Amino acid sequence: MNNIIGTRSSINFTKIVFYILCSLIFKSVSAQDTKGEISGTATNQEGSALSNVSIQVKETVLGTTTNNNGTFNLNAPVGKITLSASYMGYKTIEKTIVLNSSEIYYVDFKFIKKSEDLDEVLIEAHLDKEKIPTVSRSATKTAITLMNTPAPVVVVASYLLDQQANSTIQESIRNISGVTQAGNNYNIGDNLLIRGLESSYSYDGMYGGGSLGNTFNPVRSQTNIERIEVLKGPSTGLYGMGAAGGIINLIEKKPLDHEQYIVETRFGKWGHYKAMVDLTAPLTDKLSYRLVSASESEDGYRNVSSERFENYGALKFKTNKHELILSSAYIEDAIQIDPTGNPVRLVTTSLLGDPENGGYDWENLVNDTAEDEDGEYYGVQLTDDQRKVLANSLETTDGYEPFDIGDATLVSPLATPNKGKEFRVKLRHEWRPTETFTATNQVLYRNYNSDYVRQTGALNYSYYQNNGVIHDGTRSPLIIDNVIYPYAARRQEYRIVQAQEKMFQYFGDFQKTWGANNALHGEHLLSINYENRSIDYSQYSTWDTDDSRATTPVPYILDIRNPNWASGSIWDYDPILRSQYEKTVQGYGLGFQEVFYYNKFTARAGGAYLGTKQDYKDLYDDGQLVDFNDSGFAYNLGLNYRAMNQLSIYGNYSIGRTVYSVTASLDGDDRPDSESKSIDLGMRFKSKDNNLLASLVFFQTARTNLQYDNDEYEDDPNSNNYNVNVDRYFYDQENRTEGIELDVNYAVTNFLSLNANATFQDPKTLEGEDVTEEQTKGVPKTYARFWSQYKYLLGKTENPLSFNFGVSYESERSINGYSLVDAHVDSYVIFDGALAYEIGDKWNVRLNIDNIFDTRYYVKAMYSGALPGETRNFQLSVRYKL
Repeated sequence: MNNIIGTRSSINFTKIVFYILCSLIFKSVSAQDTKGEISGTATNQEGSALSNVSIQVKETVLGTTTNNNGTFNLNAPVGKITLSASYMGYKTIEKTIVLNSSEIYYVDFKFIKKSEDLDEVLIEAHLDKEKIPTVSRSATKTAITLMNTPAPVVVVASYLLDQQANSTIQESIRNISGVTQAGNNYNIGDNLLIRGLESSYSYDGMYGGGSLGNTFNPVRSQTNIERIEVLKGPSTGLYGMGAAGGIINLIEKKPLDHEQYIVETRFGKWGHYKAMVDLTAPLTDKLSYRLVSASESEDGYRNVSSERFENYGALKFKTNKHELILSSAYIEDAIQIDPTGNPVRLVTTSLLGDPENGGYDWENLVNDTAEDEDGEYYGVQLTDDQRKVLANSLETTDGYEPFDIGDATLVSPLATPNKGKEFRVKLRHEWRPTETFTATNQVLYRNYNSDYVRQTGALNYSYYQNNGVIHDGTRSPLIIDNVIYPYAARRQEYRIVQAQEKMFQYFGDFQKTWGANNALHGEHLLSINYENRSIDYSQYSTWDTDDSRATTPVPYILDIRNPNWASGSIWDYDPILRSQYEKTVQGYGLGFQEVFYYNKFTARAGGAYLGTKQDYKDLYDDGQLVDFNDSGFAYNLGLNYRAMNQLSIYGNYSIGRTVYSVTASLDGDDRPDSESKSIDLGMRFKSKDNNLLASLVFFQTARTNLQYDNDEYEDDPNSNNYNVNVDRYFYDQENRTEGIELDVNYAVTNFLSLNANATFQDPKTLEGEDVTEEQTKGVPKTYARFWSQYKYLLGKTENPLSFNFGVSYESERSINGYSLVDAHVDSYVIFDGALAYEIGDKWNVRLNIDNIFDTRYYVKAMYSGALPGETRNFQLSVRYKL
């Protein structure tokens, strides 16, 4: 698959995939042109209605599910057909009927439990919520079964989030292939990557905060999240301005039509606690509400603290043709930032040679001998005693791996948490004037404020060559009064960021079904979006003595293993204004999709025209107003073949549009638009009773048209290389990832279930035809996760004891910056577990143990270091549900 994207071979690959799939259509022209109507109910042995029962017309993609009253309606081809009804924990029912178009055919399904064994009978009440997710709305914004979806989509159900006691989306990505932590120099917010590329975030399809090159954003909580849907690759305008990797769609909790009251409290290590209430009930026969409120705090591993207060409210008004949901959220959080983690000691390893007997010979640590025209050495000269101290401090891993500073941290008391305040309110109106037409309009207003002080730099120069000079000034070991401090941190900078983002967004999605009585039928889908963001950003900085701009320098860190910290407030060190700008971003899009259903095939073809206008005014420097306009087309083609009821094969080709940065400054260079491209070839398999769903995807995804410097450009008119005909930049760089993704959800029995995913990928950077980065910084080539649950009944009671066991693996990741060519983070394997006890239908007590064997590992590779993962962690949760 090498060099598919951006070359002629991508066209050939796409043609091959779609020719193969399309050719199968003409072998399946056996369905009749007219349809009849089926109506029916699904009940258990006691006569109680069963909701979400899957009703499928065998050998076709036609199907539906029962509603809360256990009833369903379905149109199917006339003639002899077989209906298959399945519900987890019950025996699958098949009925063959002869359908005509002149009357409604009524079918009743009465389900019988799979086993009359007492243990299984008792356990099934606890498994109702733990069904394998089989439907998603993210690929087309309309409900479609995953087995019929011609796009790479992964759905994470709420029961997994509950079992793992996840607080943030960073903890939830263990359930999704292709999603990892980003390697970056900020560590602010979530910063997740999909297939090694940036991701977008949304709540129910509407903007969910920072992406696309920002330096501030919130950490997204899971308190009000019902499930997670991830659509990989370009979304073709369905979600507005999008990142190349895909969209992480967080589905929020909605008001229910019945009473449900939940109270939960949680305690854990490092002073962790959480208190949460979740209340929902009908107010009238048409109006219902939901209120979710939570408070959570933790001192944090390595004193990286977090604090969060959340309030969510929603009202739902529903009639036969209208559903109106007004929802709001107010969140205050204070998340400490660790932008350095454990640093890599800066050693130019090529100067040292191979160490002898596990150490370095001090005589090999030579001083630079080059002199300037005044006879002064370019490099700082170390004495023999200083070189001996330095040699004794060096380890064979220095320059290659992060230096382990144990439970210490380089987060200074001068740094402050990212204090965020977020308020958003959304109005969603769904109107169904007829059975074939649905109009959904959503309006969102969001206001987010961010205020923090973060520390950068803190670099440990040990034996470093810069521009050919060994120990070039401040890039040398720290020496004070002839005393060398080999573990000192130099070139510290503290950045004070104050930012505000305001957002207005509108989405209109319109669906018209057609051909309901024909073998070939489908949906017309029209999407309209408009969004307007305004960003106010200010940054102040102060430094240590290494920077001449420091008027009141911050003290040096003399030893990263046991830091000596400056006292007082950051404002005591006279920070100066470094950056201040105002920015507005307007985005708009008009998209159309056509979804076709024919016998065993589902096809999707869509196109969109997207535009982005950015206005940037530099208030700090010259007040210049810079504006960019990016616009163009995006499209997607997808075809899904349901080879059999349990197996489907699909191909997908998407071209998307993105922007270089939405929340960062602009330099006035009107760059070509950035695009994203993705090719997917996948297959899905499910069991008859929906207790197994597995998918395998071969993919190649890229972000293209990226800017990089032309080495031949020279902007000094006095230079011999100055040439006005040489472009300053090239625009054919791309970040490309190709690989394989596997996702498995399997309820093996009523007592045993598992979730597993794995990703094998090759993320790299290309400039033209040349590979300039063999492995994207901080992105593993291989990672796999596993989570399982086993339930055991204590005696013959309704109180099951649940055991959970999980494993996570990530391969080696690269670190770059400051000439750290070979620096890396080692692979790791960590084990997690949980023990839960349910007392009837009301009480649940759960103990989660993360990192059971207390493994030392790094959860994130960063610019010149890595972020240590938590040591063994215990959390005890108690939930009461009424």
